[in-house]
Amino acid sequence: MNRFDAHIEENKGRYFDELCTLLRQPSIAAQGIGIEETAMLVARRLERLGAQVEIFRMPGAAPVVYGSIGNGARTLLVYDHYDVQPPEPLDLWHSPPFEPTLRDGKLYARGVADNKGNLMLRIQAIESWLATQGDLPCRINFLVEGEEEIGSVNLESFCQSHPELLRADGCLWETGGVNALEQPTIACGAKGICYVELVVHGAAYDLHSANATMVPNPAWRLVWALATLKAPDERVLIPGFYDRVRPPSEADMAALARIPLDDDALLADFGIPQFLGGMRGIERLKAHLFNPTCTICGLVAGYVGEGSKTVLPSEARAKIDFRLVPDMDPADVVTALRQHLDAHGFDDIAIIEYGHEKPGRSDPDSHVVQAMTTAIRATYHKEPVIYPTMAGTGPVYPVCTAVGTPMASGCGTGYQGSQVHAPDENIRLDDYWMAMRCMGAFIQAFAA
Repeated sequence: MNRFDAHIEENKGRYFDELCTLLRQPSIAAQGIGIEETAMLVARRLERLGAQVEIFRMPGAAPVVYGSIGNGARTLLVYDHYDVQPPEPLDLWHSPPFEPTLRDGKLYARGVADNKGNLMLRIQAIESWLATQGDLPCRINFLVEGEEEIGSVNLESFCQSHPELLRADGCLWETGGVNALEQPTIACGAKGICYVELVVHGAAYDLHSANATMVPNPAWRLVWALATLKAPDERVLIPGFYDRVRPPSEADMAALARIPLDDDALLADFGIPQFLGGMRGIERLKAHLFNPTCTICGLVAGYVGEGSKTVLPSEARAKIDFRLVPDMDPADVVTALRQHLDAHGFDDIAIIEYGHEKPGRSDPDSHVVQAMTTAIRATYHKEPVIYPTMAGTGPVYPVCTAVGTPMASGCGTGYQGSQVHAPDENIRLDDYWMAMRCMGAFIQAFAA
């Protein structure tokens, strides 16, 4: 692989400029900004690689870009996405979010870590392979969507209509990188999600707060409703919420026991004195990976600007996500939430549904995981830390689990300071080149 590594070194300038071009193009799924343009950028880049590209369109959905290249006994599916999170709050960025900026060896831009950097380095690695190693030793199919950051709301329908495009000997997932202890990681699954918004209406318009003696306050009503969802001990109070939770198996717990503990590094990075309930070690890992959650992601009501304004709000809203573990179903969670609110006298509170995704898991002993392990050893000269699942969410279920394709993360630029979804999202540029070399080693190991 020396020629492969040398080709990357020789083309760093061009590869860097290519990444920056993709980063400069906004692609905010939540706001419908730049999605079509970015899909075309991705499609053209895959075509330049030599892939056969097809763009799938569904009514009201972001284009799905599918590209195939190479031949061989094995088939690898590569799942990535070209959409990004909204960049707000803009005033907390130290450089414009869609103007890639290099500072102290780190490249700052919205989407550079999640997921445009990983997408581009994987394409570029294949280019370097073709330039130095000849034909690919396996078939590689890229599935690149544009709605991951809003829960892949239309991807399940696409997957159900095109299962033949998803079946493979393994799937390289979008994520990858190192943990807080700088150890390369592999994840074998993801939690599901149910994302909703609760809406409470009061008067027809905002009133003077003197009217609080006689006019209901939707902000208070929303707070009272939220207080019924979760207890101070963090247990979700919706009846039946835990009924379908699959407890971790003996194999899961054995996997946790092999994960090096990074409690202190995480606490330092988060800037907090302790985790919830003082959890540490395997207890924290077990909760983090195998417990469902109920999280208030945002609250809006009345006046929230500078200074004071005595107002009685006419509306209050709360965005909530539920992270789900096997064998929970997001549709069941919405039904239970509605019944719970009604039973507590909050039948007037509307529920707006956004993204739904089922949890997905695959076998940590699969060939794709073993190939990634081999590639990490060869590239990082370290043993990977294998996580049975991620605490986060992605469409693992429709892309992989439903069709029986095992998955593994890896070949990515993530690190603890990436600030994914936050202002000043970034990658360390050295990690970019390392992950690209890992991709070459992974192709070699996967095809074997």
